[in-house]
Amino acid sequence: MASTTQRAPARAPRTRRLGPSDWVGLSILILLLGVGLTWSKWLPYWDKTQTLTETSIWDGAPLFAVAGDTMSLSGAWDFTLAYVLAVWKALLVALLVAAAVDALVPRDWLLRVMNRRHPTTQSLVGATLSLPSMMCTCCAAPVAAGLRGSGVTRSAALAYWVGNPLLNPAVLIFLALVLPWQYLGTRIVVGLLITVGASALIGAWLSGRVTDAPAPEPDGPVRLGDLPRRYLRSLSRFALILVPEHLALVFVIGLVSPWLTGLYGLDAQLGALAIVVAACVGALLVIPTGGEIPIIVTLLAAGVGAGTTGALLIALPALSIPSMVMVGKAMGWKATAAMGIAVIIGSVLAGLIVVALT
Repeated sequence: MASTTQRAPARAPRTRRLGPSDWVGLSILILLLGVGLTWSKWLPYWDKTQTLTETSIWDGAPLFAVAGDTMSLSGAWDFTLAYVLAVWKALLVALLVAAAVDALVPRDWLLRVMNRRHPTTQSLVGATLSLPSMMCTCCAAPVAAGLRGSGVTRSAALAYWVGNPLLNPAVLIFLALVLPWQYLGTRIVVGLLITVGASALIGAWLSGRVTDAPAPEPDGPVRLGDLPRRYLRSLSRFALILVPEHLALVFVIGLVSPWLTGLYGLDAQLGALAIVVAACVGALLVIPTGGEIPIIVTLLAAGVGAGTTGALLIALPALSIPSMVMVGKAMGWKATAAMGIAVIIGSVLAGLIVVALT
């Protein structure tokens, strides 16, 4: 039987000066972040922002349109290909960064940076570190799992995971340029409530029930010559486990998406309950970064109400089935399920806020 004794957040067993291999590992991580994010995120988002500033029109159809109107294997395959083409750069960078965090970064240094005394402070640190990476929930999942596996507290790792899609600065700019101000304001407020508030509450709730962070491996000096082997081993583990799992789940989502995305007319049929349905369905679906914007634009043009689209504003980017499966083992299934519930509640709240402001 697992022990239920409360344990403090994992910290490095001792403070030591960083050695040459530690500095090399940190330098490689910084290089991967700088070059990888510039290539996969910052430059494409800059170009997209320039285009939206001139046109205020989102160029592109919703990803789910690729799967067709009826369930089929060919539609699921087309959906998977379209999704991979949209996220492969970010997913590649995420795997490289996750492996670097796991194999190259000194764990005692990482824990000093992220593991603070209070869950709220931990979630604030995780949310802050999520801002520059700007990944979708599935691409953030390997990094969040790597952080958790290195001993980072649950609150900080959860905040990093959901902060990437919900507080993405580029997507907030896109929202300001394409959708009414009510959507931007709601995204910021509810995004902060989930990223900081829910992450802290979940971390505090589970800290007395299960070990708050897995015990890290002994973190002594690593020989410089061992770094390539450690990194390749970690990268292989992430790639061989997470990538096939991710693609298989995306294929399943593409297969059933014609059933899940029939939101047209729900407002008239279900009334306020349509907000709850949209929140639950949206939390299951997988989209690339910013993919919620063309969906909301299309639904608004078709006459779907503010409540339903407001719920999708949070539910679609925050989580997905593949993302939750990828972090479930590292975060703990209770924490993952709790975050799923928090996102659904936050999505319903977002729908109500948009309705009230419209």
